[in-house]
Amino acid sequence: MKRISRRIANNFGYIGFGNNQNVFNQKSAIPFSDLKDKLHRTTLDHHQLDFHHHSLSKAEKETIKQKIRKEAKLQNRKIFAVFTILLIGVLYFIKTLIDSLMSNI
Repeated sequence: MKRISRRIANNFGYIGFGNNQNVFNQKSAIPFSDLKDKLHRTTLDHHQLDFHHHSLSKAEKETIKQKIRKEAKLQNRKIFAVFTILLIGVLYFIKTLIDSLMSNI
């Protein structure tokens, strides 16, 4: 006997979408201009920041790059300091554990 194959109709959607055919024809990507306007409205409302949409000069671009690099270096130093402190703590714990095991023998 031949196995009966089930074809899913093109108007069948997932449970969350319902059984509407139009969900397959919708555009899922949000245009960047809409997101840019939404970001501008949000920052203006919550943070009182107003983005200026103008081209940056070469000096302004370099200033921004240097600021980003400085913040990245500072973050790397903080991560290194925390890692070093944790490593010293783990090594001290291992040393005390070995000392306690050796004293029991």
